[in-house]
Amino acid sequence: MTAFKKLWVIAYRDLGRNRRRSALTLLAVALGLALLILMSSYIAGVVDGSISDSILLSTGHVQVRSETYQMEQTSLEWGDLLEDRGGLLASATQIKGVVTAAPVLWARGYLTTAAETVGVRVTGIDPDSDFHAPIRSGLVAGQYLAAGDRGGVLVGKKLADSLGIGAGSKISLLVGTSNGEIDENVFTVRGTFSTGVLTYDESTIYMPLAKAQAITGAGDHISALILLTEDAGTAAPVAAALRAPGRNVVTWEDMNALILQGIGSAMSFYYLMYGIVILVVAVIIANTLLMSVFERTRELGILAALGMKARQITAMILMEAGVLALLGILCGIIMGSLVVWYLSINGIPIGDQIASVAQGFAIRSVLYTKFVPAQIFGLSLAMLIIVLLGALYPARFAARLEPVEALHNL
Repeated sequence: MTAFKKLWVIAYRDLGRNRRRSALTLLAVALGLALLILMSSYIAGVVDGSISDSILLSTGHVQVRSETYQMEQTSLEWGDLLEDRGGLLASATQIKGVVTAAPVLWARGYLTTAAETVGVRVTGIDPDSDFHAPIRSGLVAGQYLAAGDRGGVLVGKKLADSLGIGAGSKISLLVGTSNGEIDENVFTVRGTFSTGVLTYDESTIYMPLAKAQAITGAGDHISALILLTEDAGTAAPVAAALRAPGRNVVTWEDMNALILQGIGSAMSFYYLMYGIVILVVAVIIANTLLMSVFERTRELGILAALGMKARQITAMILMEAGVLALLGILCGIIMGSLVVWYLSINGIPIGDQIASVAQGFAIRSVLYTKFVPAQIFGLSLAMLIIVLLGALYPARFAARLEPVEALHNL
């Protein structure tokens, strides 16, 4: 214990000899870790936000469809739609872990104004379902739909602004029907909504389910039954309970496979970036310690001549590296966490143009970071280990100095 204390005193004193160099090295560690924390929190925020928005606005945790239904085709043929909506809905809500269930009918359509025609996705919904709470809370003008409304629709604000329409405007909507024909109806825009996700706000129209079934000729059929469960982990057992002949039951992982695959591909690149940053910091500390060894060659020779063993010299240099690393890590955690906290509230604006490029991803025009303690701990531990490994070279160099040669090296 006494020997360790002496080594600690010498290591602490050596770091204070060149305070500017020690401070700059500590700053490099802090900035490196803060950058890693920001990067990992940014990635976590984007991924979590994209999947969460996709689940809450579109896919749910579980979907029940007909086994012949193809999402890409948005088929309205009765053979591709679900029957017995009432019985399926009632049984689904009784399953343990299900929070809410919502029937929907999807159709392709064209919204026509006096000046322009654009393709849209028409979604027939049960306005009273809790699944559509984000649409209800995202209403920016006008009023929300009523279940018995036969002539009103909700239009995304981005779409409405681009067409110059708003609450109270009359629009013409052409929609495909179950027999392959096109039906045209005039609707009144009851309100406009904004979810913050451009892919929904610029291409989606909502109307009551009964009206959507009427204009498409779908009868009592629906495209899918969407379920929200207590959490993502509950989706698999709920899906298993709903599987039956003639049904295709998919979970949020199946429906967000594109996002999850993109994440898996991108993470290898991000891990490479993490490694580069950590290695740069390790090289800086190793260089600092090596310069310190060169400056203290005579002193190290005296210590060796007085009986200090090679392993003690190695331990002393590693202590210096450990002190620099730990102090830098502490400062880096504080700096990085403050930046992450700020950006988790205020976000990083990326603009609508960039957000619209991410086809297939629910990306908002403002991205938020997410504080993940486990990632911060992992990055801090990795930084400490790599720095100590990098310090082995100057430590071993110092330990191998011959006392006689070191004493002559003035």
